[in-house]
Amino acid sequence: MKLYYIGVIKNESKHSHELCAETDLNAYSRFTRNNYGEFMTFSSKTIAERTMPGQRQDVEVQEYTCHAYGRIEGVCGVVISDHDYPALVAHQLLSKVIDEFLVRYPRSAWATSNPTLEFPQLKDYIMKYQYPEQIEGFTKIQKDLDDTRIVLHKTIESVLQRGEKLDDLVAKSDELSAGSKMFYTQARKQNSCCGVM
Repeated sequence: MKLYYIGVIKNESKHSHELCAETDLNAYSRFTRNNYGEFMTFSSKTIAERTMPGQRQDVEVQEYTCHAYGRIEGVCGVVISDHDYPALVAHQLLSKVIDEFLVRYPRSAWATSNPTLEFPQLKDYIMKYQYPEQIEGFTKIQKDLDDTRIVLHKTIESVLQRGEKLDDLVAKSDELSAGSKMFYTQARKQNSCCGVM
């Protein structure tokens, strides 16, 4: 799991502007870092232009995932990570970054121009969030999700078992008419195409 880019983009016009950003491109050769950085800035601006206020989205671009969060104030936060980075943590980070950015720089500080603003917290966040399992609360959220997934699988399995028993009951029932039995059988066949994978 790797986090490469965090940025705040002004996206209220057709041509977006990067207000502040931080990258961690140490995984790349020093000869190609600048190219990767430019590509990430271009990708983040393009995605920010297409992210509506209040919208959250994850967009896969080559070997990266761009997580974006548009705000009604006219800015969009973008995090670029590898595909293995948890989207939940990326969006948690985006919410925190945008909230802190807007407290430090209200709309009046950047709305009428295209400044490049200092926001040193991004450097701390890009280092801290490299290891999402160490983020406070992430482990609990992941455990809860895993527990929910297990319960969900158990629930689906129990429904399937119940469905199989229901077939036997329908076949043996004297209370159902032939038409009702046929309807049940046809509905069961129709629904079987949509089974759990």
